[in-house]
Amino acid sequence: MFEAKEGDTVKVHYTGKLDDGTEFDSSTGRDPLEFAIGTRTLIPGFEEAVVGMTVGDSKTVQIASEEAYGPHHQEAVQTVPRSEIPEQIDLSVGNVLQATAPNGQQMALTVVELTEDAVTLDANHPLAGKDLTFEIELVEIV
Repeated sequence: MFEAKEGDTVKVHYTGKLDDGTEFDSSTGRDPLEFAIGTRTLIPGFEEAVVGMTVGDSKTVQIASEEAYGPHHQEAVQTVPRSEIPEQIDLSVGNVLQATAPNGQQMALTVVELTEDAVTLDANHPLAGKDLTFEIELVEIV
């Protein structure tokens, strides 16, 4: 049997969980996730976990935040006056807003706190600073 290696395109089924067991993503009920190992389209720890697997193999891996979405950066959390947010924007805690950075890059901002006068927005990935556990099954090496 062939082992998955860097450069291979693979298909996997997966379930991702947080340390408390909360499931945050899964391919259950969907087509397997297809990606090329080494292209860095997924978090590094996930790609590295697939290397060496053969078709039909399953494993559970724990991925530290540094090999997932990185640390949570407090400087990416900003409080802005509520008056700077257009009135038609739904400002509910947990909502994700799209913004354009000065360099033109699109960014997602999660509303984390609201007061009468201010809105606190977090530009970190929602899984930043969290260790993740993945159950991975290698379905196919394409």
